[in-house]
Amino acid sequence: MKILIIGGAGFIGGNVADYYLNKQQEVIIYDNLSREGGGNIQWLKQKHGENLTFIMGDIRDFERLEPAVEGVDVVFHLAAQVAVTTSVANPREDFEINALGTLNVLEAIRRGRNRDIVLFFASTNKVYGGMEDIKIVTRGDRYEYESLPWGISEEQALDFHSPYGCSKGAADQYVRDYSRIYGLKTIVFRLSCTYGPRQFGTEDQGWVAHFIIASVLGRKLTIYGDGKQTRDVLYIDDLIKAFDLALRKSDKTKGKIFNIGGGKENTISLLELVAYIEKLLNRRIDYSFAEWRPGDQKVYVSDIRKAGEDFGWAPQVGKEEGIKKLLNWVTANKELFE
Repeated sequence: MKILIIGGAGFIGGNVADYYLNKQQEVIIYDNLSREGGGNIQWLKQKHGENLTFIMGDIRDFERLEPAVEGVDVVFHLAAQVAVTTSVANPREDFEINALGTLNVLEAIRRGRNRDIVLFFASTNKVYGGMEDIKIVTRGDRYEYESLPWGISEEQALDFHSPYGCSKGAADQYVRDYSRIYGLKTIVFRLSCTYGPRQFGTEDQGWVAHFIIASVLGRKLTIYGDGKQTRDVLYIDDLIKAFDLALRKSDKTKGKIFNIGGGKENTISLLELVAYIEKLLNRRIDYSFAEWRPGDQKVYVSDIRKAGEDFGWAPQVGKEEGIKKLLNWVTANKELFE
């Protein structure tokens, strides 16, 4: 296969590229290096050499993007403005990257010679908004749904809360509709919290990695809200397996939307993560609290049963194992964060 990864210099994109390059597939990365500064590209080139092609480009630049799509078999669209806080500060840029950029990707495929390209789009749980109609209870150091033991399914009503939710939600629906209207082979993954090696998490995005990096390096942490916010976390290897299985069964998965996360077995709150890191490091972590941030859901857990039914996927790496793997990787690669 010939695979184009838009946003391939990022955390998920870099790991997807590494996976397919290890399988001797031809991989092209299209990225403007706005976030990672090229670190993952350098790592991939050192590891895979000429099997990797890199195109410096922005998804807002249709004239540059369109020829990059020609001749490929699969497109992973992973490029995005990824932080709610950034979207609130600059909603126009957020829209142009997430919504207009995604339309550019779709149009490049629609106008191209190969309509059989399989397109994966990385959407987000933020398309469901605050879900104010769902009752939430407090149990210990976490929030939980009172009566949704499996979490949020794909049938949950959309509610684009925050500019980020709006831009990603608009893109999510465009990707779905280009399958219905134009027959494109699109697959939407609404992701929960993915984490793993080569994730350079920050205070605004990638919270599991951010907490681990700060803790290993002895930096002070700020917890926004009360720390009982709970998410289902998914190790990067399991996400890649989901991509691969859905691709193999694209005749069944095309045109569909899937909630992809760790599911009910891999839920953890901010406070619980801190406690587990303290256990692994055998020392206390310095942290303080600040005001809640806009658009922050108290709890989100993915109901992942549809993915299991349609393409036989379920996470294999448990949260404790995955967090320990990431902590060991950060500890062994401190120089990347200093």
